[in-house]
Amino acid sequence: MAVFLGVIFHALGGFASGSFYLPYKKVRGWAWESYWLIGGLFSWLAAPLLLGSLTVPNLFDVLAKSSSDTIFWTYFWGVLWGFGGLTFGLAMRYLGLSLGMAVTLGLCAVFGTLVPPIWQGQFGTLLGTTSGQVIMLGLAVCVLGISICGIAGMMKERSLSDEQKKAVITEFDIRKGLMVAVFSGIMSACFSFGLTAGQPIADLAVKNGTDPLYMNNAALVIILLGGLTTNAIWTIYLNIRNKTYTDYGNMSAPILTNIIFCAMAGFTWYFQFFFYGMGDSKMGEYRFSGWTLHMAFIIAFSSFWGLYLHEWRGANKPTMRTISLGITMVVLSTVIVGIGNYLAE
Repeated sequence: MAVFLGVIFHALGGFASGSFYLPYKKVRGWAWESYWLIGGLFSWLAAPLLLGSLTVPNLFDVLAKSSSDTIFWTYFWGVLWGFGGLTFGLAMRYLGLSLGMAVTLGLCAVFGTLVPPIWQGQFGTLLGTTSGQVIMLGLAVCVLGISICGIAGMMKERSLSDEQKKAVITEFDIRKGLMVAVFSGIMSACFSFGLTAGQPIADLAVKNGTDPLYMNNAALVIILLGGLTTNAIWTIYLNIRNKTYTDYGNMSAPILTNIIFCAMAGFTWYFQFFFYGMGDSKMGEYRFSGWTLHMAFIIAFSSFWGLYLHEWRGANKPTMRTISLGITMVVLSTVIVGIGNYLAE
């Protein structure tokens, strides 16, 4: 039952992450860096503080009692994850929701799942168990699915004219998008490392009366503060370089409406890790594999939105069959990983 609940929570988190970018499409008259920064203030500052305070008794006291070493490394991995989050937005611009999510998060799933047990010296032990071997099989299927999604993107690139590609995704660029997505996928995996580094914070929160279901919300405050640091520096730099800082006071743009949509995107984005933390608390000894489940659910839901928004409009039948196969394999990988967790239990 614990594993089943963990999978459900990861699915809810995947839905939130796969859907968060939609409100940004409603922002009008602002440059990308402007709405990304405003949305980030909600997702990386306001939401973790608000939800953290509601679910972690004496949140700031817990953080104050945590060792400086733990705080540093949790924040450090958050800063590195920030580079992934920053370029993640660019991948969505160049590739669209379905392809951008598939390539970026597939790589993120692999690195985020494998590195923690390798870092902790548990990888050899993992490979020696049936459950661990099944989980590794799930990872392999996930990678294969991501590769097929990438092939579908290149098929789309070759089969459509520039006008057709940009009719749905204005800045579609497969080469630039894939380079950004690879970098983002690798750096985004640092979030998983941040949760591992912040485990002492979560343990301290539980000792102070926090429900174990919400124990990761305390560490999220520090991790996301690191991510905010990276994103704020870059977006403010772009505001200054491009003179887009005038967006915030541009009365010809719907400022209040834009802020509301940014807030919707920001809080929706945060809920992916709110539910991820709840799912993570239920995964038991093999909690590291929850990262793969989380990523795969995001890919599945974002692929649905990509199809709903007609991002593959005009693509020929072989291309549609290829992207459908890739998405199916990614979803299948979550089932295999779930079986591995069941065997571990």
